[in-house]
Amino acid sequence: MTESSAPGKVYLFGEHAVVYGEPAVPCAIERRATVTVEERDDDRLRVHAQDLSLDGFTVEYSGETGATPDVDVSTPLVEEGIGYVDAAVSEAREAADAPNAGFDITIESEIPLGAGLGSSAAVTVAGIDAATRELGVDLSDEEIAERAYRAELAVQDGQASRADTFCSATGGAVRVEGDDCRSIDAPDLPIVVGFDGGAGDTGKLVAGVRALREEYDFAADTVESIGDVVRRGEDALADGDLAELGRLMNFNHGLLEALGVSSRSLDGMVWAARDAGALGAKLTGAGGGGCIVALDPTDETTTALRFTPGCEDAFRAELDTDGVRAEDA
Repeated sequence: MTESSAPGKVYLFGEHAVVYGEPAVPCAIERRATVTVEERDDDRLRVHAQDLSLDGFTVEYSGETGATPDVDVSTPLVEEGIGYVDAAVSEAREAADAPNAGFDITIESEIPLGAGLGSSAAVTVAGIDAATRELGVDLSDEEIAERAYRAELAVQDGQASRADTFCSATGGAVRVEGDDCRSIDAPDLPIVVGFDGGAGDTGKLVAGVRALREEYDFAADTVESIGDVVRRGEDALADGDLAELGRLMNFNHGLLEALGVSSRSLDGMVWAARDAGALGAKLTGAGGGGCIVALDPTDETTTALRFTPGCEDAFRAELDTDGVRAEDA
């Protein structure tokens, strides 16, 4: 039996634009997904998941990965979650040259599913690491990140970026621009997360931005402007200028809102955070629902969010400098 964990993330800047080759800066946070894997003596997969903003579920099935399991839970999030598990298993089998390996897999997560905190990336990264180690193969963090990216690319119909999986595999703050992924220095960031209890449809939201870019030149310019904000944000991050980071986060949210990926609940939490004195606040992830990220060294933003209609949870999230790691099973 082998167990691995990997962190979730927030985007300081750059979601959506990163799909089009613009830079992005995500940061790993100390909320993790843990995957426990035990090899079976057949080719079947048994997946038990819990704490994924659902009541939990257990499925067992066989055949090629990618087959649709019989899941008695009526939600596309479950089907999407199983898709990431299948893709992770496929990558692990390939890495270990064990195409018929079967596994019992248990997933526990502190990261709400589909909320913009990188749950799928964390599960995929931790799953690949645990499954390959269970088969006697140790991969570098960089190879795990590459295989996790390929897995997400398959599930997301070719519209994934390397940002989430690289951040989850390596930890800390990272800069991603196209195929160029690297860790960057970051100061202690007073990160506060607000969660509306919902989840956006990543594929639909990404497709919506793509359609806008194709129809309107100014929408394409908006995506490029997000890239400009990211570059300014990198300088502020290097200088430890939290006030400037906050101002640029506010700009980034406005541009994402113009692209149609925010929501009433996300905007409400953003403004509640700003009114409480946050240095800056924006949605994080695909949008449409889920989470916002704010910078505030005081407790004011957390308190304000907890009393904001539409906010189900608010919490401080420390920067996690650890990426994927082995745990004691």
